[in-house]
Amino acid sequence: MYNLKVVIIGAGIGGLTAGIAMQRAGYRVEIYDRAQALRPAGAGISLWSNGVKVLNYLGLGEQLAAIGGEMNAMEYRSHTDEALSFVDLRPLFERVGQRPYPVARTDLQTMLIEAFGPEHVHLGMPCVGVDQDEHSATAIFENGERVSGDLVVGADGIHSAVRADVVGHCIDRRYARYVNWNGLVNADSELCDPNLWVIYVGDSKRASMMPVGGDRFYFFFGAPMAEGTQVAPIDRQDELAKIFQGWPAKVQKLIQAIDPEQTNRLEIGDIDPLERLVKGRVALLGDSAHATTPTLGQGGCQAMEDAAVLTRYLITTNVSVADALQRYEAARKDRTAELVMKARKRTSTIYGYVPEATQQWYHDLKQEPPEEVINALAKVILAGPMG
Repeated sequence: MYNLKVVIIGAGIGGLTAGIAMQRAGYRVEIYDRAQALRPAGAGISLWSNGVKVLNYLGLGEQLAAIGGEMNAMEYRSHTDEALSFVDLRPLFERVGQRPYPVARTDLQTMLIEAFGPEHVHLGMPCVGVDQDEHSATAIFENGERVSGDLVVGADGIHSAVRADVVGHCIDRRYARYVNWNGLVNADSELCDPNLWVIYVGDSKRASMMPVGGDRFYFFFGAPMAEGTQVAPIDRQDELAKIFQGWPAKVQKLIQAIDPEQTNRLEIGDIDPLERLVKGRVALLGDSAHATTPTLGQGGCQAMEDAAVLTRYLITTNVSVADALQRYEAARKDRTAELVMKARKRTSTIYGYVPEATQQWYHDLKQEPPEEVINALAKVILAGPMG
């Protein structure tokens, strides 16, 4: 189809990637976001090869490589500093045709906004719902303004305002029973090898570092915790020191290196797989469609895949917008639901929902051949729309 106007709600990774893809298809695209200023959710993200391939396809591969970290291996170590597993990731790159890029979210968002054009992003515009008829779809905003297009894309995150209109009822976030702390620190070989992703695990907790651009490490910590706890930013370093007391020296050094007031503290959640992703001329994309826990590192990648597939069907089919959206749903619904549930299961294992299962996982890490890890990663990547 040609000469479409697209209204996208949400200027996160998925919304911006969709905007870029649709602009390159020749469509007129406007993005609206509730925030007064765009601030990424979290400090970093691991973009696996399937997400990178989408950005390559959009002509952004060189820019991404410039801001991404060179991660050539991953290592698991115990909370007593026992080596559990080491996987050289370079055979994976050869197998799937592209290396991943861990990246700072601010750098990624800046790259995407510049590629899309900041003049087409409208801030301070909370969407409260959508309306549609046979000829158009309309986003309705809190200030009473209405903006119509040939379709509306809800890319407005886990607390999506568009989702209820698509599925017919409100969907509540499901708390995943753990807190994640994350941020950026200067790269230091005394913390971690600059080309390595290291994950320390034990006591149903984990601590991790991976390289991103600008000679920095993206770090995250995770620990089981009741919902509703709050800790002031200034106290987050002390909180981590207590929770990870006795962990290896490099973990202690990392905790001392962080800036507590620049460290995010997030209660992690997901949503149950939806019965539908589209309704007429309205489609859900990214976290609004399939918010997932970050334990597979696929949240951002799946949003990018959504953007590519949705745009492809709009370009290549011409029965109607609604028909294209139905094809998008058929292509994406099962894949994203499977990954949400796979990440949920992995979250359960990592964070001690069943302590015996978590202990068995620690044991299995020492026995698992690197080839099995490569095979599992490759299976997820190669099932994406770019192969």
